[in-house]
Amino acid sequence: MGHKRTPGLYKRKGIWHIDKQIRGHRLCESTGEVDLKKAEEYLAKKTEEIRQAVVYGVRPKRTFRQAATKYLNENQYKRRICDEALHLKQLDPYIGDLTLESVHIGTLQYFINARRKQGIKTKSINLALGIVRHILNVAASEWLDGSNLTWLQSPPKIKLLKVTDARKPYPLSWDEQRLLFSELPPHLARMALFKVNTGTRDQEVCNLRWDWEVEVPELETSVFIIPDDFVKNGDERLVILNRVAKSVIDQIRDNHPEFVFTYRGRPITGMNNSGWKNARKRADLTQVRVHDLKHTFGRRLRAAGVSFEDRQDLLGHKSGRITTHYSEAELSNLIKAANRVCGEKSRKSPALVLLKRKAATR
Repeated sequence: MGHKRTPGLYKRKGIWHIDKQIRGHRLCESTGEVDLKKAEEYLAKKTEEIRQAVVYGVRPKRTFRQAATKYLNENQYKRRICDEALHLKQLDPYIGDLTLESVHIGTLQYFINARRKQGIKTKSINLALGIVRHILNVAASEWLDGSNLTWLQSPPKIKLLKVTDARKPYPLSWDEQRLLFSELPPHLARMALFKVNTGTRDQEVCNLRWDWEVEVPELETSVFIIPDDFVKNGDERLVILNRVAKSVIDQIRDNHPEFVFTYRGRPITGMNNSGWKNARKRADLTQVRVHDLKHTFGRRLRAAGVSFEDRQDLLGHKSGRITTHYSEAELSNLIKAANRVCGEKSRKSPALVLLKRKAATR
């Protein structure tokens, strides 16, 4: 006589699935098993977990991997979900198999030590720890199972690490800018010149499109409005063109029908490539990062006496203002402010020169 199949199990595409009422709770899920005996063992385990939860209020043991999977599935709409998925993938070998109750700063120490050995900065490690903390908090406060119990009784306290290894910004002097830009390939030199005169981020420059350009005939110029999907802080970004930035745009206007900056007819995915790195070496400026071009623009604006509010708008920083709605007078004021860092006087900023000299003597 053959083995009698346990009620509630059925096979679909070679895998055993569960569809069964257990103590008033309908259980519908895949066992992940092709073998009937293993599928029955899985069902027996789930049945006992439900009994323990209903009768005694005992939470089923769930792994951090299960929680991470649930979190990713429920938050596909988040702008930076791909970054969070990468952090969770890096965490998985260390805590993926642990139950939620077993995840705390002690068990996370193996991950922390491994990342430090790999030379990863504390700020990046903290981003991963912050995601773990958030998932555990949600598991203890929002995620309810069929027995009306949260996934976790109470979240552990996960304190972020003290950041002592953060790299400080390195604003370029005018001489350093000329030296570095002269070593860059022409397509990167144009991007760098645009970036240092607009304060745009790497991905904002790389993704810049012609249909984002908005003509301002009253001021005989144009601006770019970058959609929120392409801006780090999630707000639309107004990009003001000073004289230098406008000259860059005019020079390449007919190069490509869609993207502003291209190389051999294709959009550029990132500026921090071999061309950039080799140019830094030749210029003996290996400490300069692509993001330092944005810092340079910000420092020059401050040295030129541009107000804090105008600097916020020109750099695309988040503020309480509706930053893409400006009157003609306000736009004119921002253009004048941006032009203050491309004139002859701005090339001899005593504030920046003094800071450079002090740093060099340390």
